[in-house]
Amino acid sequence: MEVIVAGLFVLAILSGMLGLGVAFAAVPFLSFFMQDLVHQVQPISLLLNGVTALFAVAGFASSGYVVWKKAFTLALVTTLFAPVGSWLVQFVPQSYIWYIYLAAVSFLVYRLFRKAQAATEKENFKLVLILAVPISILSGFLGVGPGFLLMPTLILLGFQAKQAAGINAFAVTPPSFSALIPHWQTAQFDVELVTYLVIAGAVGSFIGAKVTSVFLPSDRLKQLFGILIIVMTGYKVYRFICG
Repeated sequence: MEVIVAGLFVLAILSGMLGLGVAFAAVPFLSFFMQDLVHQVQPISLLLNGVTALFAVAGFASSGYVVWKKAFTLALVTTLFAPVGSWLVQFVPQSYIWYIYLAAVSFLVYRLFRKAQAATEKENFKLVLILAVPISILSGFLGVGPGFLLMPTLILLGFQAKQAAGINAFAVTPPSFSALIPHWQTAQFDVELVTYLVIAGAVGSFIGAKVTSVFLPSDRLKQLFGILIIVMTGYKVYRFICG
């Protein structure tokens, strides 16, 4: 148990620094210790994502980086559509889910290795809301928060990086909980372990968000984080292929 909690704590700090929910790293990490992706790993990861994102919001809000009106509006869209993906995943074999997850991770790593793009002169929030619909469905399907796609979308459509991270942190909080609804009857929780994971994730994400509110993480840190996730995911896919 200590290894799982300590590993999650480190991942939560890194995720909070990058403006991501911890679920994106928690899914492949927890799968090393739990066999059932849909009924064990995804529900726990979504719960962790919601809690850690909430604490990340506190970190960004204390530094004035959350634009509340836009954050609430975006959160409404993500909350409504994330459960659609969580419902769909109940009918898909785990091997297929891992292939799609690997594709999503590959996109994340590609984005982390690209040079950061500056925000455009004018924010296009309406387009952000439109794109949030398919992004939320996909994130619910994968058992993660929509932050890994919402964050670059906000930046590309005119939001400054720290402001985008603050809005994103709030927008991924409620859909992480709403996406739990289709999982609820079949979810398998170890209450003691989940309690420790939630505490470790909450503290770690708050620390990460506070660090980011002072300075943006280096490109090298982002790249190492991306490599860590894709190695974990790639190993899980390899195990499925090799039986």
